[in-house]
Amino acid sequence: MRSLRLFKIVFVVLRYGLDEFLLAHVRTRWLLRPLNLLLFFRDTSRPRAVRLRLALETLGPIFVKFGQLLSTRRDLIPPDIAEELALLQDQVPPFPSVQAVAILEQTYGKKLHAVFVEFDETPVASASVAQVHFARLPDGREVAVKILRPGIAPIIAHDVALLDVCAGLIERWWEDGKRLRPKEVVAEFEKYLHDELDLMREASSASQLRRNFADARLLQVPEVYWDWCSEGIMVMERMHGIPVSQTAALRAAGIDISKLARDGVEIFYTQVFRDGFFHADMHPGNILVAFDGRYVALDFGIMGTLTETDKNYLAHNFIAFFNRDYKRVAELHIESGWAPADTRVDEFEAAIRSVCEPIFDKPLKEVSFGRILLKLFQTSRRFGIRIQPQLVLLQKTLLNIEGLGLQLDPELDLWKTAKPWLERWMSEQIGWRGFIKGLRREAPRFATLFPQLPRLIHQRLQNAPHEPLEPLLRAMLAQQKQRNLWLSVIALLLAATLALAAGIHLV
Repeated sequence: MRSLRLFKIVFVVLRYGLDEFLLAHVRTRWLLRPLNLLLFFRDTSRPRAVRLRLALETLGPIFVKFGQLLSTRRDLIPPDIAEELALLQDQVPPFPSVQAVAILEQTYGKKLHAVFVEFDETPVASASVAQVHFARLPDGREVAVKILRPGIAPIIAHDVALLDVCAGLIERWWEDGKRLRPKEVVAEFEKYLHDELDLMREASSASQLRRNFADARLLQVPEVYWDWCSEGIMVMERMHGIPVSQTAALRAAGIDISKLARDGVEIFYTQVFRDGFFHADMHPGNILVAFDGRYVALDFGIMGTLTETDKNYLAHNFIAFFNRDYKRVAELHIESGWAPADTRVDEFEAAIRSVCEPIFDKPLKEVSFGRILLKLFQTSRRFGIRIQPQLVLLQKTLLNIEGLGLQLDPELDLWKTAKPWLERWMSEQIGWRGFIKGLRREAPRFATLFPQLPRLIHQRLQNAPHEPLEPLLRAMLAQQKQRNLWLSVIALLLAATLALAAGIHLV
């Protein structure tokens, strides 16, 4: 089955003339002429961007998502390709409406008119995994009905299996393979793709994001109507607004584009660092702008999460980066285990400085993220930095955010916009506010732990009377470190005090 899928990919590449991209290098350009003579029967009269879009649509959802990501990176790809790939954001060819109606009636066990008083059989949006129709519930509420594409699961399974084979070959035969951990990255990607195929999971993600932004000051999230949802169908509040990519329409509606771009940065950092739960598919096809200037989020199939440890390390990295404290950036990479423990801090610091210093104090339009990404890749390879699979979605989202910011406001200073928010967040996390917040969060658990400490220490000493106590206390501290450093110190001091009171000397 995998060999058939690989054959299909090669066939599609040749059918749409994508060898034009693959063989464009000066060393391989000579192969184009004999290949064109051999495949004289194919039609390559359409523009290259159109042929690329059609090929990605033919190959299926994983390739469509790759095209969606590329469409937001106008600093990395030519304008003609970026414009054409933007059509992949919500204009993938729909599946027949007859199928959509049949799926609904089969799921609900009744005729469509008994479920919705109105149902528009023409989809308003069609993406790689599902399509959306507008409808109206019996009580008059306007809704958007998202329906999973029939037969999509085995297609994704085949593509992921093929990616896994490719990842295995990369890991085995490329010198950088083990460091890049491609099989782990594919496994992470597969997990999120399977999550996207369960619309009940997507509905729960939408509800969570809606609660996180309950004040709706910056971001509106549609309400989910659970009584009409299933694994293959999601029914939610219909949202109104202007697609974020239509900047001319936004200006005509009186929307402050510069403020919109700044708000987008704040929304991203709020999701990542405050909540550790972020929308990981933020291409323009999934974002509207309400007529009062607030963002409207759509499509919650791919959501990312971060642990407290990842959040803290990332936040410290960002702050150090914005302060141009490259030595601290290098130290944090080593402390987190992302870089090898024997890495020389001074050399790593100098390498980071050479990449990052030229991009400060410049608006987005003057920053070449293509060159920056290439230099960062070269730096990571030189110092043996391992890819963190749990951060793959975050990196993808960062590319989306930067691409969106570039479209909205090329003059946006991404660094100056983000720095004050991150500094405020950090003060709330590690300052006295963070200390009080941590005490409240951990109080119930420590209320249970504190009374047990003397008994636990006594049992340990009875079981191993000659074993030093210090390793035990250090282990207790390490276990608590991820939750709250200050509370761990308190626990350590209390344990040491109890031990000393019992006449036990720390070795």
